[in-house]
Amino acid sequence: MEVIPGLWMIEGLGPCYLYRDADTYTLIDTGITGDATRILDHLTDIGGKPEQLKQIILTHSHPDHTGGHAELIERTGAQVLAHELDIPVITGKEEITIPDVPEEERKFMEMAIEETPLAKPARVDRVLQDGDEIELGSGATAVHVPGHTPGSLAIFLPKEKLLFAGDAAERDEEEKLILGMFNLDRPLAIKSFRKLAELDFDIACIGHGKPLDKDASLEFRRVAEKLANG
Repeated sequence: MEVIPGLWMIEGLGPCYLYRDADTYTLIDTGITGDATRILDHLTDIGGKPEQLKQIILTHSHPDHTGGHAELIERTGAQVLAHELDIPVITGKEEITIPDVPEEERKFMEMAIEETPLAKPARVDRVLQDGDEIELGSGATAVHVPGHTPGSLAIFLPKEKLLFAGDAAERDEEEKLILGMFNLDRPLAIKSFRKLAELDFDIACIGHGKPLDKDASLEFRRVAEKLANG
């Protein structure tokens, strides 16, 4: 689905986003293992070519967001960006840590583990830290939002008023915005969510669920206030 002109959501178990600049594309996350062909087919459908995929930004190391990573870099030569704290898992030097989640999240996590194949380890070309600038749109900034994983990232485009939140946020079964589930450190994840709520953006592309396409930062602030009040 086209979110706004030049930005597409590729839906799936691990949704990802294609952003078009003048003659290149950036992919935010890579879906699950086996999704590379589907992503490249979508790129072709919107008029792009595999060699125009300039960069892949991984919001975190979970396999529903990194599954297509290895195959995509083989087929496109795209550069891969990720936060330094999640790179050991992405590159296969460390195993993924399974979080101890609240009871209400347990059945969903069991389903996710069952349905998500492990991601093939692959390289990362650029190490990102909080505040690093990224060539994307009119200029983007990496925002470190730990809690879901140690190196979770959001990507903020201030001039476009656009946020890629990764799994720091998602929608629940009633389509309401919530704190992302399956967090390694829930208090830290809440702190990171509140950090995002302080930004000014109209559109938020979240880790699971359809994007918020109007007054998104206001909705983030409402949820952040609820989280602060317990």
